[in-house]
Amino acid sequence: MTDTQTTGTGGAPTPRLCALADEIYDAAAIDAELAAAARSKDARNTCVKILNSAQARGRATIAQAFTAAPFDAKAMTASYSYLTDGLVRSVYTLTTNHLHPNKDAPTALSVIGVGGYGRGEMAPFSDVDLLFLVPSQITPWASTAIETMLYILWDLKLKVGHSSRTVRDCVELATEDFTIQTALLEHRFICGDVDLGQTLGETLRSDLFSGSGRAFIEAKLEERDARHVKQGQRYVVEPNVKEGKGGLRDLQSLYWIAKLIHNVSRAAELVEKGVFRAEEYETFAAAENFLWAARGHLHLLTNRASEQLTFDMQVSVAEAMGYRDRDGRRAVEVFMQDYFLHATAVGDLTRIFLTKLEDMHVKSEPLLERLFRRKPRVRAGYTVTHNRIALEDDAAFLSDPINILRLFEEALRTGMLIHPDAMRTVKANLHLIDDTLRTTPEARRIFLDLLLKHGNPERALRRMNELGVLAAFIPEFEPIVAMMQFNMYHSYTVDEHTIQTIAHLAMIEKSELEEELPVASSILQKGVNRKVLYVALLLHDIGKGRQEDHSILGASIVRKVAPRLGLKQDEVDTVEWLVRYHLLMSDMAQKRDIADPRTVRDFAKAVQTVKRLDLLCVLTVCDIRGVGPDTWNNWKASLIRALYRQTERALETGLEDLNRQNRGAEAKKTLRAALPDWPKKALQRETARHYDPYWQGLHVTAHIAFANLFRDLDENKINIDLHPDEDRDATRACFVMPDHHGIFSRLTGALALVGANVVDARSYTTKDGYVTDAFWIQDSEGNAYEASKLPRLRQMIEKTLRGEVIARDALKSRDKVKKREKAFRVPTSITFDNEGSEIYTIIEVDTRDRPGLLHDLARTLAELNVYIANAVIATYGAQVVDTFYVKDMFGLKYHSEAKRRTLEKRLRQAIVEGVARADN
Repeated sequence: MTDTQTTGTGGAPTPRLCALADEIYDAAAIDAELAAAARSKDARNTCVKILNSAQARGRATIAQAFTAAPFDAKAMTASYSYLTDGLVRSVYTLTTNHLHPNKDAPTALSVIGVGGYGRGEMAPFSDVDLLFLVPSQITPWASTAIETMLYILWDLKLKVGHSSRTVRDCVELATEDFTIQTALLEHRFICGDVDLGQTLGETLRSDLFSGSGRAFIEAKLEERDARHVKQGQRYVVEPNVKEGKGGLRDLQSLYWIAKLIHNVSRAAELVEKGVFRAEEYETFAAAENFLWAARGHLHLLTNRASEQLTFDMQVSVAEAMGYRDRDGRRAVEVFMQDYFLHATAVGDLTRIFLTKLEDMHVKSEPLLERLFRRKPRVRAGYTVTHNRIALEDDAAFLSDPINILRLFEEALRTGMLIHPDAMRTVKANLHLIDDTLRTTPEARRIFLDLLLKHGNPERALRRMNELGVLAAFIPEFEPIVAMMQFNMYHSYTVDEHTIQTIAHLAMIEKSELEEELPVASSILQKGVNRKVLYVALLLHDIGKGRQEDHSILGASIVRKVAPRLGLKQDEVDTVEWLVRYHLLMSDMAQKRDIADPRTVRDFAKAVQTVKRLDLLCVLTVCDIRGVGPDTWNNWKASLIRALYRQTERALETGLEDLNRQNRGAEAKKTLRAALPDWPKKALQRETARHYDPYWQGLHVTAHIAFANLFRDLDENKINIDLHPDEDRDATRACFVMPDHHGIFSRLTGALALVGANVVDARSYTTKDGYVTDAFWIQDSEGNAYEASKLPRLRQMIEKTLRGEVIARDALKSRDKVKKREKAFRVPTSITFDNEGSEIYTIIEVDTRDRPGLLHDLARTLAELNVYIANAVIATYGAQVVDTFYVKDMFGLKYHSEAKRRTLEKRLRQAIVEGVARADN
């Protein structure tokens, strides 16, 4: 076995492959077996069986060796290439010597591997790209032989990409098509006519790959950019190992260009060519090995050419690679942090390499543009190279380590990108950022100016983070760099989430979100301590990934970091409080009934001042918006807005204003004003019908809807009002009917059957024996239902309430948890709170979300004679928190420990039974 048969970007075959070569594919023995079988009656099928058996043995050998050495990617990729070589050669020999010999008029035919197969790097289910090379036109014999070979290879279930061409065809087609040119760049002779194969190599070198390669480089850069747009950033939590940003294709793009420009056959030669420093190549090799190993395990686990690291596969790949739980973090989280660190390293290397090449091959500007364009003015020590900030003198730059921070300041000041050579210099000298520099007033000034002065701090922070400067300047930040949050709620790694939150704050400050975020925008317009707010966002998740509560740990870290950044003691105290309670407003708004005076009163007592409320509100908005592109919606906005305004009023006018009597009187007055045409007696009857909780729990729009339902009440039908509330991204469903036990449960079942997601629900009884239930529901996309879908919604609800459809039975087939969601651990937690409401016990059920869950919980509570006044539902990806405000059958809170234990037991039982249904 020669080097040319197995080398790729990584080099010669590994010792492990050499030791296992005969076990993987014993060519001599298999060819002899095929020669004998070729004389049998059913020669082709018999030969296919022999080859299939050989392939299965080889695959099993490689898989076993890879399982034993899960990071030995080079041996794995070379082994699959070696196995494929053996199969292709055997099929060629079988076809040309036995099935279709051509002894009378021999025709030259070469089989060439191209693309990844040509490079000698294959994952378990990689494509086999073959070029059948002929000297001139394809003869009938060559056509028959090629067809037979292909059919046998397809019978072996190999995914074969193929073309049949002459040497001249290859050159002409590759000149016009960069995909073909890329494939031929990595061609490798497999078998057949050696001279013809050599002719191809020589012709390609002289006629195709002898130029500057400018067009090829531009095409590869455009292809890379398009691929990144399609696949998303490398911070996306379900990355594509092959095509995603920072994935294998980026490394391969680098290698393709290097091979064309520098005529190298191995990436290691790029050090000799001066393209990479030795430590940069080590980073390249480590990233390449890791990504190939992850891809190999992904293929083996899915038994197909799967490239997407979905949540469920992340767990399996982490286990296959030997990761274990540690320090309170799951193995999959440790694995994915390694993945993102390597992906970031790939980004650094490809940016340095490709941007440098882009500079080398940049098109010259037209004369007039060069004459009239204003050349950017940079400070002393910097120069501009192709519109990027470069360093005049590396030694002078490094003589003062603060210059590392000044470089990012200059980039923001001028709006220019940093030249890759300057980035390399910074990355290679991070050791200069030490404790002395971190506490230098000038360094503090520059860092805070990066946050506060230029209007786009995320640009500097992201580049500083990618180059390691941010973690060097704030060492406490390092643990969260590339840290994966293994849930369906967060779309980014912790560090990228942090930067996203700061980006949103900057957008609000620039009045870019004034219409979408009126409250947060008005807070910033009236003025807050910007330094406190930016530092709090920078540090709000810095405690993640440990066993302790990240809010508490983060607050303790603030006490070390904030003074080092130059904050005054009162500012440190405020940042510490914000980090400690950065989830408080979100939790109160989404998990509690903000119409309950006690909720607002407790929140106001925790916040204490309007100044803190303002800061916390803006931080909360930025935090939620930074979770992912679709996390923030009008429903969350309305909750945060309502909680803010009620709390601000309470803090300014006094907490005594928060009582049910005041709210009830105001609500009745508002309703009277909204119904000026109603007769006085009708209005009096309507306002007298309801108890106090009804008036303080609903907006006047719902009061109007219920008033109209009562005015047109039909005892013989179900009275429903469905109203899309676009301002809240939800549809309000109001029901009026005679009160009877379990009605709330039946309503949740009806809504679950139509696929509605309940985000809020309120139930009130009237003094004259009716129930008024209001639900806010969303469709599967998290939006209000379209008007065209409301008739079906109404029909299904009516059928369920009439008993024509039994929700529990109908939901069995829908209670399925998606495969990719099963990987998440969502432990069930049930808590009882008798202090959060004046008249209700609050039951909070934190568990895995699934269709029909709310119905199961509501049905269980109904069976136990629990009265549900309202339910608040907060969903976080695969996790949901269902909060119920309840009383017992006598209208009292659940103070008895025994009764609470019984409720918890039955609720847990309902959850377990539902999970069992979902798993079947």
